[in-house]
Amino acid sequence: MKSMVVAAALTAGVLVAGAAVAQDGKALAQKDGCLTCHAVDTKKIGPAFKDVAAKLKGKSDADIVASFKAAKPHGSSKASDADVAAIGKWIATL
Repeated sequence: MKSMVVAAALTAGVLVAGAAVAQDGKALAQKDGCLTCHAVDTKKIGPAFKDVAAKLKGKSDADIVASFKAAKPHGSSKASDADVAAIGKWIATL
């Protein structure tokens, strides 16, 4: 019984942490200007985040940052690697 309670608490903690990362990623995307060129559902200047999501699912933070830096228009971005990783994790949830 005790192990079931612990497992349930851990699962709830992971779900809450995942939701917090998603919220942080969305807020960071707004703060760092990502939404100037991207939208969640539709292509603007850059691709829709939902189209990017499939490419980011399962990637490590380092792979997400490398993908971001490889996209030519992002060269002038002031977003930190940590911000880019959080934004990428949020995008991957879409």
